Amino acid sequence: MDKVLTVVIPAYNVGKYVKKTLDSFLDKSILNDIEVLVVDDGSQDDTAKIAQEYQEKYPQTFHLIQKENGGHGSTINRGIEVASGKFFKVVDGDDWVNTKDFVKLVNSLKHCNSDYVFTNYCEVYEPDFTIKEKGFSLIDSKEYLFESICSDIQIPMHALVIRTSILKDHHIRLDEHCFYVDVEYILYPIPYVSTVTFFNLYVYMYRLAISTQSVSTVGYQKHMKDHISVIMHLLGASYEKKRYIVQRISEMVLTQSAIYGSYSVTADKEMKKSFIVFDQAVKAKNNMVYQFAEQSSGKLRALHKAHFHFYALISYFSRIRNLR
Repeated sequence: MDKVLTVVIPAYNVGKYVKKTLDSFLDKSILNDIEVLVVDDGSQDDTAKIAQEYQEKYPQTFHLIQKENGGHGSTINRGIEVASGKFFKVVDGDDWVNTKDFVKLVNSLKHCNSDYVFTNYCEVYEPDFTIKEKGFSLIDSKEYLFESICSDIQIPMHALVIRTSILKDHHIRLDEHCFYVDVEYILYPIPYVSTVTFFNLYVYMYRLAISTQSVSTVGYQKHMKDHISVIMHLLGASYEKKRYIVQRISEMVLTQSAIYGSYSVTADKEMKKSFIVFDQAVKAKNNMVYQFAEQSSGKLRALHKAHFHFYALISYFSRIRNLR
């Protein structure tokens, strides 16, 4: 039986969370319509054992793929290689889906042929599991031309479903052994996207506020080289639909600016040198992104205008005002 949706679960040492993730797909009405690929990225805990149990109990739905550690991008790449569903979605091994709306999504995808599909999602903040809904103001179930909405809508990875043939036919592959490849996942298919459908459903439950998470301040500092590496790869690519892509990459540039500013005062001198090298590299690789980022950030405009003089002072006020 043809699958409507392939869900790839990048899984590295998520034994503490993955049962909740996999349980969220358990609705009898759709088990034959989906395949859930748990790609174990060389975990050292019981992640693979737990996934194996689900594969044995629900062989028509769950499949364990084990591989040597290669990073988040490598798990998605492996999922793309073996996916058989009409559509493709990534759900990280420490997140989960809202089962009720996920079922509605799967049933809606049966009658959809858009290149991109996206939904609302929820941010779930630990430790008290406070939920913040993240929605979009578009017409439910309507198909749009990508060009008609791309200047107003930023589609995050958590909201996104991609037609699998786009990923396969155009050999979309992400960086391996690297964090922050979610933007590559969103942007690399864009030149081949013509149509987009929005479903007014809250599907993805995105766990936040884990101190070691790559999107925490500590995580960004720890993996800063990866963040810069992904930015440079994106800057060097050649794209259609440049406005949308320039805007998204500039957001990463501004995030990197905030990462430099997040360090303590004692690190300001070292960070200033690194920031200047990064800033000049962005300008040399893609001046359009450089200009867009500057126009979007008062902090960056001030640094450029002062030629990075008074960096410590600007960085200090950036920290206390939480500017980027």
